[in-house]
Amino acid sequence: MTPITEVEGRRVALSNLEKVIHPATGFTKGELLHYYATTADALLPHLRDRPVSFLRYPDGPDGQLFFTKNVPPGTPDWVTTAHVPRSEGPARMVLIQDLPSLMWAANLVTEFHTPQWLIDAPGEADRLVMDLDPGHPATIVECCEVALWLRERLAADGIEAYAKTSGSKGLHLLAAPAALTPSGEITAYAKELAVEAERALPHLVVHRMTRSLRPGKVFVDYSQNAARKTTATPYTLRARREPTVSTPVTWEEVAGCTKPGQLMFGAGDIEGRLDTYGDLLSPLVPPQPP
Repeated sequence: MTPITEVEGRRVALSNLEKVIHPATGFTKGELLHYYATTADALLPHLRDRPVSFLRYPDGPDGQLFFTKNVPPGTPDWVTTAHVPRSEGPARMVLIQDLPSLMWAANLVTEFHTPQWLIDAPGEADRLVMDLDPGHPATIVECCEVALWLRERLAADGIEAYAKTSGSKGLHLLAAPAALTPSGEITAYAKELAVEAERALPHLVVHRMTRSLRPGKVFVDYSQNAARKTTATPYTLRARREPTVSTPVTWEEVAGCTKPGQLMFGAGDIEGRLDTYGDLLSPLVPPQPP
């Protein structure tokens, strides 16, 4: 029988706890659930009030991977859901508002992806994101060089940037606009930044997705600011052979990155980093009503 665990008064079914999900390290589903339970205080504020897209990998990264945007079958009635406008018609999506909902969702074995807007203002961005994706043989080392340039450029406009690893190959820059701004305007601004970065660093940056342009350069992807797009949520595990995490990093760490893999963090690293730094992205979390 599937074990039932009580989480803050909710009954949550947690299944297949011994199943290996990340095969390179033997990281099991039970360890995955423990990771999310112990990281919840940092993760939940970045999920709260944002409709979640799930990238599920129930049999590990070598099995089937699939996106789920609509409310999954069997979702408990106590999990918050909301109607979300989409170009193909409105959909009902999940909001992860509390620890029981997080543990229920984690049991699906998923990456968490969220948009740059909150459910009470769809398409009105409260975040800007720049996804720095290295084309081989470029690595995160080149991403960090580009990130430092973008940080200074954003600062020139009075915008403070924050960094996190993607948990895969690259780096994400995040910032908060001064006020809620239509996603289209944020996208246009981010594109201007990407074009400027390519002009300033032509040997290093490309702002177009064209594959033939990307080897050895960093693709500055501004398109994830579009209202319909989502980005890996801070602290989410990624569907890789090792349990890597999209991890907030300091600018000192970015500036000191000289080796590929230097900023690759796994589930076992996060508790210590939170003890040392707290949530480095907490300034981006919208205030909660009293």
